[in-house]
Amino acid sequence: MSEIRRPIELGVSVNPAADGLEQARAIVRAAEAGGLDLVGIQDHPYQSRFLDTWALIATLLAETRHLRFFPNVASLPLRPPAMMAKAAASLDRLSDGRFELGLGAGASADRAATMGGPRRSPGESVEALEEAIELVRLAWSDQDEVSFEGRHYRLDGYQPGPPPAHPIEIWLGAYRPRMLRLTGRLADGWIPSMGYLPPEHLGERSAVVDRAARDAGRDPAEVRHAYNVSGTITGNGGPRGPLDGPVEHWIDTLGGWASELAVDTFIVWPQGDDPAGQVELFAADVAPRLRALSPPR
Repeated sequence: MSEIRRPIELGVSVNPAADGLEQARAIVRAAEAGGLDLVGIQDHPYQSRFLDTWALIATLLAETRHLRFFPNVASLPLRPPAMMAKAAASLDRLSDGRFELGLGAGASADRAATMGGPRRSPGESVEALEEAIELVRLAWSDQDEVSFEGRHYRLDGYQPGPPPAHPIEIWLGAYRPRMLRLTGRLADGWIPSMGYLPPEHLGERSAVVDRAARDAGRDPAEVRHAYNVSGTITGNGGPRGPLDGPVEHWIDTLGGWASELAVDTFIVWPQGDDPAGQVELFAADVAPRLRALSPPR
């Protein structure tokens, strides 16, 4: 059995659909009032129903005071890394340090290509992501001028600034071995989703991230292990899915994943007819008991 290596953080996801904006705002208000830590928003610019994720994050940052926000995860093929770094640093400064960067290699090269993005092979996508991580960190540095020459990206005498308000973490959405190893070597966090990586397979992938971190001379506990999860808090009936069930089932299940699978951050995608009400229940009845399991902040 693993141990809980760092303080547990808890958050929610909101849907960026244009016709669901008021529901998204209600979820965020419930998360803020309930003292949760994070809000993640998926980033699929080619989806015709969706608002631009970064514009929505900026709007919601301006409407909150405590929550941290992150793209879950940003579509690298459609967001050049130097400009993405500039936008991230700007949002972080404008919000007094409440932005983190979820980053992905790109979920659909074909859909990205419809907006003018590159149609990269899976191997090229990982190469581009590794270059982007280095480039983004150069763009956040305090150097007077930076240059970078890669296969996919370049900087030529770029003058970074203004810097972020806090050290922005880079969290990768990763599933395959090469991406998992990249996460352990270079990233600040790993954020898979339950729908793509069920809990029975999470431990073996987590071990790949930890091994890569150790091989790179890092403490594996330095790498956040987040997990996008979904379910419905119900009455006293038996659970239907991994997280469908009463409060005690949520506490037992998430607490088990934290202690046995080294998950330290849970992002809940609320389900049901009243998602904001689900967030209120989670924040009031589940979150305090999960946090009590973890080491102090």
